[in-house]
Amino acid sequence: PIRPDSVDKRRPPTVSPLSSPLTRRHRKGGGKSIKSIMGVEILSKARVSSSRGGYYHRVKHASSSTGTDMTFGLYLPSIHSSPGARVPVLFWLSGLTCDDTNFANKAGSRAFDEAERQGIAIVMPDTSPRGEGVPDVDSYDMGVGAGFYVDATNAPYDKHFKMYSYVTSELPKLLEDEFSLGKDGLKSVTGHSMGGHGALTIALRDPPSWVSVSALAPVSHPTECPWGKKAFTEYLGSVDAGKDHDASLLLASRATPLVEYDTILVDVGTDDNFLEEQLKCDELVKSAEKSGQRVELNKREGFDHSYHFVAAFVEDHVAFHGKRLNKALGTKLAEAAETYDFGATAGKPITCKAMVARAPKQPLTAETITVDPPKAGEVRVKVIANALCHTDIYTLDGCDPEGLFPCILGHEAGCVVESVGEGVTSVVPGDHVIPCYTPQCCKSQCIFCQSPKTNLCPAIRGTQGQGKMPDGTIRFKDSEGKDIYHFMGCSTMSEYTVLAEISCAKIPKEAPLDKMCLFGCGVATGLGAVWNTCKMEVNSTVAVFGLGAVGLAVIQGAKMAGATQIIAVDVNPVKFDAARSLGATDFVDPTKLEKPVQQYIAGTLTQWGVDYSFDCTGNVEVMRSALECSHRGWGTSCVIGVAASGHEITTRPFQLVTGRVWKGTAFGGFKSRRDVPWLVRKNLDGELPIDHFITHRFEGVEKTNDAIDALHAGGCLRAVVRY
Repeated sequence: PIRPDSVDKRRPPTVSPLSSPLTRRHRKGGGKSIKSIMGVEILSKARVSSSRGGYYHRVKHASSSTGTDMTFGLYLPSIHSSPGARVPVLFWLSGLTCDDTNFANKAGSRAFDEAERQGIAIVMPDTSPRGEGVPDVDSYDMGVGAGFYVDATNAPYDKHFKMYSYVTSELPKLLEDEFSLGKDGLKSVTGHSMGGHGALTIALRDPPSWVSVSALAPVSHPTECPWGKKAFTEYLGSVDAGKDHDASLLLASRATPLVEYDTILVDVGTDDNFLEEQLKCDELVKSAEKSGQRVELNKREGFDHSYHFVAAFVEDHVAFHGKRLNKALGTKLAEAAETYDFGATAGKPITCKAMVARAPKQPLTAETITVDPPKAGEVRVKVIANALCHTDIYTLDGCDPEGLFPCILGHEAGCVVESVGEGVTSVVPGDHVIPCYTPQCCKSQCIFCQSPKTNLCPAIRGTQGQGKMPDGTIRFKDSEGKDIYHFMGCSTMSEYTVLAEISCAKIPKEAPLDKMCLFGCGVATGLGAVWNTCKMEVNSTVAVFGLGAVGLAVIQGAKMAGATQIIAVDVNPVKFDAARSLGATDFVDPTKLEKPVQQYIAGTLTQWGVDYSFDCTGNVEVMRSALECSHRGWGTSCVIGVAASGHEITTRPFQLVTGRVWKGTAFGGFKSRRDVPWLVRKNLDGELPIDHFITHRFEGVEKTNDAIDALHAGGCLRAVVRY
């Protein structure tokens, strides 16, 4: 039969084309590895993700399971480099004749890009031990390159062929200890062919240890196929000894479905030449039906067993696992939050750390403050994580006409309710909430809340702008007992803060607060500008000015809305890669043009201009450019960026007379308490990834100045500080 792959199994694992010359010298015996940590050698490292720069590594270490050196591939998403980041890991198990490089070289680009979007790592172990003393036979389906993910008990394989122990015990511990991956059981498994068999059996034998499982063209009933019978006989002594490593038999032996796995995802090609004799995927489904276990089997028309098939559908599998791993991560964080003993502080002042803005253009000062209990209609929360927004810096720089000092900045956070004041019914202690600077009172007499045309509820606008709570008083005091003003009704640069109930968007506890905090301002604003304020149609053309987090969210929203041309405009071309990864099609640096950018867009890139343009800069000259590049007759330009105090926008009235519309948006038109939970749910369902916005992470509220420095240094979209 045709071999599943073309690697010469008698040779050591090949060095990836991504490896450096230094690595090649190391493989030949000369030179040194790039890095060595705790006996783990990083043989090579290369940037591979098309967005912000995830890296693919080849790693070698001495294995206690196999008694040999083992090499594995490892993709680390960009979020892994952020301090304190908790990164789940997906195990990819390869098929017969493969080594640790096949998947990365042939399907890695698609898998790694999706892993970057999901914020998860991918580990790609070898398929067997290799090297001197490792027994082998001249057969592609036995010995080196064909470990079958079992622990051999039969000579001569029993000494080194311990792939089950290696994948389930040794490698997870190494990843956790050396790379901080997969902690708290945040790991999933998938694979192809023999690797699909390994993924299924490993997950079914020990469900509590894995979050999710899937497979592409798996060997599903190995005790009844030639590959499995041969492997079990040679490695374990008999086919009967392999029953504990047969996915179909493992499922058939169950009386109830596995509570750990809502779905087992399986894909296979209809033109796979191994489908009937070796794979037997239909048997897996029949076995699952007996226990009520849901198996989603997709038979892909016209696809065979090759890596063309794997590459075509691997993104679906990475997204499948990413969704479940991120949900599990959120649950872990929620469980940690539940350990707080809020009963001891309810109704009493709380002393905590906060970063206080004492004056414009001055660094924040770390202080110990007192946070008073909530009054009627108020909620006191413990801030778990805060994302730094440009609006905070705008106020700190003295540009905000409503800026009051001293104050506690911050308005993009994830929190846990500590206690509630009189009359509060929508949240209780322990609930998870996103503070929203745009409240939603939901009262029948509020014409703003009842209107579908706006989200600008004015219920507490007056006192919010004065840095006070709705009753006109303040909940923060410094060490001298002096008042510290509130900010935007949120003030989340403090370990505890007090909010109006109508500013609290309650979200599911499984949603990670250190990610969902992004829906408190910038990301939601960019998405909503597209979906709500402009109600963009399919096949629209778009120009986005300013490629910070808000601008990139506009691009992501436009792509999801079906835009066909998305023009990204920024004076920093370094930002174009991120824009491209989210769907931008054209890229413009206005400083390189010989004509105004609006004339270049409406005249060179397009004939009459774009259907929709968005200013995400806060620069009034850019706002004019955005308007004037919009389409004659129907173009709409949306102002998102907030200009400095005293600045005014101008254009020739003729621009409006000829059909252009100029509009603005606040919080993207989202009604906060209703719509933020909807955004969070879309993220949990894998439909709205946001990990790519988090470029920096810090631990402790006192690190907020470091986050501000990162934002000023450039290259920072969102810096998240966990408290």
